[in-house]
Amino acid sequence: MHFDKSPKEKPCSTLPTVKKLLEQKRRRETSSVPPSCSTASTPSAPPTTTATLSLAESFTCSGASSSYSDMAVSSWQMPQESTHSYYPSHPGPSFAAAYSLPMTTEYATQQQLQGFIDTMPYEGPMSVADPSMASSWSVLGPGQAEQLSFGSAIDIARLEEARMLLNGMDYSRATGQDEDGDTILHIYTAKGLRECAYAAAERLRDIGRLDAKEHKGKTALLVAVTANQPEIVQDLLSFGSDINAYDVKGQTALHLAAHYGLPGVLQAILSSRPSVNLEARNYDGMTPLHCAAISHNATMKAFPSIGLADVGLQTMADEKLSCVQMLLQSGASLLSQEIKSNKTVLHLAVKEGNIDLVTYLLRIPLPNIKDFINLKAHGHTALHMAAGLHGNPHQEEILQLLLQRGADPSIRNLENDQPAHLLQIGPEGDKLKLMLKKRSASSRRRIVSLQDQE
Repeated sequence: MHFDKSPKEKPCSTLPTVKKLLEQKRRRETSSVPPSCSTASTPSAPPTTTATLSLAESFTCSGASSSYSDMAVSSWQMPQESTHSYYPSHPGPSFAAAYSLPMTTEYATQQQLQGFIDTMPYEGPMSVADPSMASSWSVLGPGQAEQLSFGSAIDIARLEEARMLLNGMDYSRATGQDEDGDTILHIYTAKGLRECAYAAAERLRDIGRLDAKEHKGKTALLVAVTANQPEIVQDLLSFGSDINAYDVKGQTALHLAAHYGLPGVLQAILSSRPSVNLEARNYDGMTPLHCAAISHNATMKAFPSIGLADVGLQTMADEKLSCVQMLLQSGASLLSQEIKSNKTVLHLAVKEGNIDLVTYLLRIPLPNIKDFINLKAHGHTALHMAAGLHGNPHQEEILQLLLQRGADPSIRNLENDQPAHLLQIGPEGDKLKLMLKKRSASSRRRIVSLQDQE
């Protein structure tokens, strides 16, 4: 819809839209962006709403002074300490340190062990694995202050200013949508203006339009996720935003947070359990866990093969691995297979030679670990995929890890090939083939021994 214009106002097309705001930030990004989680094999450009502008940045608009941008920013100067940095870096304490497992130590605390055993085989609603992550937030009224779990209390004085700003605004502008479907809440959320977004959310909630969607199907909540705004995500959820809303690609808030590796946002979403659907499928048949695995794969592939380690990439990889762990600890099913190719997260990790993710997944204490490892994706087990990692420096290590956890080298794919038949030709392939044959022979001896005992 179009807003009514006063004679002095310029057309709404001159006002900044969510799409424009996020594109401006994306052009400023110098680091690589992972491929979309909508496909496991073909990289594609990220969604339009994938990055946002910092709170401290100045926004100008060619529109009238009553435009969204001018009205939001001219009222006050946002404090420097509230500035957020966006993907790929994240402010505040390291979530990766809290959630990712050291690759050099055994995966084991009693709480983690029990949580995985209880929740991994199932795909229904899950109980909270970590009670400390669960919290509830009440809606703030005038004069109230509340300390949020992300370490920042909303500024009541600024919130009152924002409410007055909204009250003095033309009704159609404060509650309507422009030609791109953006509400004023979408705009404030994309800019990271928390108090303005809070006041706008109050207004839209009261008229039942809190989950209005822009032209790409994103609600304000989905914009807050892609903007890496955990506090605004938390605020919107406290107002009752639909946590399972999805965009034109079927991506929910969990899909987007997992894809971009945003642990703070992911925690805010997961804290709203059990209403969040951990097994929601996007239109490519993937769950948020698949998206998190694909995103981690992309970051690991970006590491240089030689030379000094990239600290920024390592931080990004750690945070994305922490997202995988957070989803699993919250009850996401390790056994879920993507619809198009039937791959599990293990298939996805092995196929890309992602040794860190493979190592992590194989440490999870599943009671049916052999069944999980030998699941087929269009006829191929994870061992078949590892055998096809010709030239990958981690091929032998991945094969050994799979064999140690119960991978069966005698299983054949749809072409009647065993993993050994897919190995490379040459000395390296011969060495790996011998390893597979020894394990296959050892497995046959164990089976015969067990039969004799019976």
